[in-house]
Amino acid sequence: MSNIYDHAYDLEKAIRNSEEFTSLKEAYEAVMNDEAAKKMFEDFRQTQVTLQQKQMQGEEISEEEVEEARKVVELVQQHPQISKLMEEEQRLNTVINDVSKIITKPLEELYGNPEEPQQ
Repeated sequence: MSNIYDHAYDLEKAIRNSEEFTSLKEAYEAVMNDEAAKKMFEDFRQTQVTLQQKQMQGEEISEEEVEEARKVVELVQQHPQISKLMEEEQRLNTVINDVSKIITKPLEELYGNPEEPQQ
């Protein structure tokens, strides 16, 4: 019987060699090699992290913070390199979500899908 961890490492290698990951890596490097884009992207990521931490701690997010985050998102979406990076990240996330559904299928079949009514 094969080792499940060997298959997991094979999957990791497949993801690293995938077109989606390669494109994401290239887009990330393009942003990191452009000082203005890099600063803008880092500000965007810091805004995301700060708001996520507040949410996880149950803290209230002010209207000012929501508005500031909205402005940061609009700004980064207008930058072609960052926009491309975000698109590539979404493509890879879709692949990873699809793979996650596939590998959790045995549990879903065993326990059922809580989103579907039991028969």
